[in-house]
Amino acid sequence: MSDASSVIDDLGRESEELDRLVAGLADSRWALPTPAAGWTVAHQIAHLAWTDRAALLAVTDADAFAVEVEKALASPGTWVDDAAREGAALPSARLLAEWREGRAALDRALRAAPSGTRFPWYGPPMSVASMATGRLMETWAHGQDVADTLGVRRTPTDRLRHVVRIGVRARDFAFAVRGLTAPGEEFRVELAAPTGGDVWVYGPEDAAQRVTGPALDFCLLVTQRAHRADLAVRAEGPDADRWLDIAQAFAGPPGEGRAPKGASGAEGERESR
Repeated sequence: MSDASSVIDDLGRESEELDRLVAGLADSRWALPTPAAGWTVAHQIAHLAWTDRAALLAVTDADAFAVEVEKALASPGTWVDDAAREGAALPSARLLAEWREGRAALDRALRAAPSGTRFPWYGPPMSVASMATGRLMETWAHGQDVADTLGVRRTPTDRLRHVVRIGVRARDFAFAVRGLTAPGEEFRVELAAPTGGDVWVYGPEDAAQRVTGPALDFCLLVTQRAHRADLAVRAEGPDADRWLDIAQAFAGPPGEGRAPKGASGAEGERESR
């Protein structure tokens, strides 16, 4: 559990950072619209609380989680928004308390899970470390929406390495979910870490297809929190270039992404959450 414990620890820190952003908000600020179309700050926290509950079921009660999957299959276009809307209707103090209770219960369940256990999920089955990584990725991404709404500039941390890892590993999924054949060869990915001057590297050094840039920008790209045109992530090779157009780190159907800065119309669209 050493690797998993590290990710679980970082998930807790990521959640606490977002908690500090919303804990003292007046009710009127919970109702502020975020860059995700139709979602307020309350919707963002409600979504995290709901997904934590789903993850807890997956870890502790596979049969009950299967029921949740059936609900998703019955209304694939609305189930995420419906759950967020239901949670957002709660008083802010109750919503915050439920999110805290749910993530604490999930923390305990993940730490208690035997090594090697795999849990059902909406995509492929998840290990303990993968489940925690997925939750951290979502917490960071939805926290970015909240921070953008509140005008807060977050200092990126090396916790982003988890988001980078899931984004890289989801490469083939991003192609498959769009009905495209994934490239057969590995890509080289070289990303500048937000602290310490390190470079996070994936794939063979001699790969023809390459992706480079700041880790923060890569994370914004794969969580669809910013448009590629507004980021300093670069591709070498046609397959790598295509990947950057469709990359996603989250399970489910393709997201609509965000519009480039200065584009006409809505500031941005939501991803498939």
